[in-house]
Order: sequence, then structure tokens, then C-alpha cells
Amino acid sequence: MNDWYQRMVDALQLNGKGERTQQAYTRSVRMLSQFYGKTPDLVTEQELQEYFLQRKNVNHWSPKTMRICYCGIRFFYEKVLQRNWHILGILRAQNERRLPAVLSVEEVRSLFAHIKTFHNYAYLSTVYSCGLRLHEGLHLEVSDIDSSRMMIHVHRGKGAKDRYVPLPQSTLQLLRRYWVTHRHPRLVFPALGRNGKGAPQALTPMAKSSVQGAFRHAKFAAAIGKKGVAVHTLRHSYATHLLEAGVNLRVIQRYMGHTQLETTMLYLHLTQKGHEDACQLINHVMEGLDHDLHQ
Repeated sequence: MNDWYQRMVDALQLNGKGERTQQAYTRSVRMLSQFYGKTPDLVTEQELQEYFLQRKNVNHWSPKTMRICYCGIRFFYEKVLQRNWHILGILRAQNERRLPAVLSVEEVRSLFAHIKTFHNYAYLSTVYSCGLRLHEGLHLEVSDIDSSRMMIHVHRGKGAKDRYVPLPQSTLQLLRRYWVTHRHPRLVFPALGRNGKGAPQALTPMAKSSVQGAFRHAKFAAAIGKKGVAVHTLRHSYATHLLEAGVNLRVIQRYMGHTQLETTMLYLHLTQKGHEDACQLINHVMEGLDHDLHQ
């Protein structure tokens, strides 16, 4: 079954899965195939069970990694090979409740102060100020910038969902200044090329590894020692800072492109503002209570 990969990609596309999901799912089946040294159609149900137990109990894969493993392999055997195996119906990964790292407004400013190149500064500032995912920022196009409405149209969101996000005036001015440096007719952040002069003719956006490297260098230079801080942390920080500024949770949900409000409610755990406000209100309500009780 040498064509298993293409058959799976075709099925994933027909099922409406995004490109990154396609990559993750096919990788999970490829790893299974490599583990047993044979094509995945020759793997038995017993071998599949042993593989899952190996990854969970011996390799100690995280719940998130196990979930991707389960989903990809289940999709292949159920939708491509049409196998009705018992093991596929009992797969469940543990729910992981890890809170993401978040930077304070001061830490974000310190980080940006240590970004050395204009193209990385423009990109990372846009990601933070508009709450974008890494790939959403890289693939921004000139036509996505609606300066009359001061909005950005995000076409390539997670799950193929479009959304509009507010475009701060300062970010618009920054993007205009940056675009003048390359004047690419389509891409906002085109690849610069090896000599740094290839942006006007670039066919692709800046490399993901390039902006990630710039972020890491700025993080170390700013002496930010929090664990788990990466480019995506800017998106979490954006949502948390909006919440602290008093923006309604439903509005933040729309800007973030979350399908479920529960996903957005995660940011309630990342801020002390609501807690501090509640404590002040409770103190105000309870003022004089002890005096009343002893009257």
C-alpha cells in the first residue's frame, strides 16, 4: 500500500481539515509505520494497541501529543481503510489544563525594545497588537488591511475560519512605514532573500524560523525568564491585556476566533484584575458588618 499517504491526504482534504491538521495527522501515521517497519495497512489491531501503550507509558508522550496521535491514526483506519476496530472506539487522551505563559505590558515593551531589525519588529508588533497566530501574521496580504474601517481581515485562521480584528492606528502607521521598504504588491511580510533585497519579488512570506529566532534573541536580551514564552505568547498576552482593560469576554472571543467561549475563559485565570476588583467590592459590601453584629 505505497499510496497510503496520498489516500489519507485526499480523505483529509475532502473532510475539510486544514493544512496543519493534515500534516499532523499524516505524521502520526508515518511514525506508526516507521515504528513497525511496514506500511500501516499491515499493522494489526493488537500491534496498534501495543503502540499506543508504548507511547503513553514508555515514551511518556504528553496528553496533547497523544491526542494528535489518536486522532490521526483513528482517522486513517476509520475513514481511509474503513476498519471497525474496538481499540479505535475507546481511545481517550487526558485533558490537559496547563495555563499558557503571559507577558505583562511592560515586558512586551521591553521585548520589542530589543528587536534589532525593522521587519521583525513590524511583524511581531502586528502579531501582538492584533492578537494574531504566527502563521496568520506571516500570510497577511495588502488587501487584508482595511484602513477605512480600521480592521484586518484574517482569511487564513485556524479551522479555515475568517474573522475581523481591530487595527490600532499606531499599527497601521507602522505597517505603512514597513511596506514602503519593499512595496510588494501582495504580501505584507515577504521573504527578504539571502541578500535582504529579494522582498519586492518574493513568492513566499518571511520564514517562520526567522521570526522565531528574532523573538528568542529579544527575549533573552530583555532578560525575560518565564518558561514557555514564544511568539504565540504575544497572542495570549493580547487577550489578557484586553480583558484587564475591561473589554467584554464575548468580544475577545470574536477577535481571537475562538469557537467556544470556554476557550476564551482561560484568560480569566491569567489576570489578577477581576480578583482584585472583587476583593475591593467584597470589602465595601462587608464594611460595618462587624459593628452591626455587636449592636
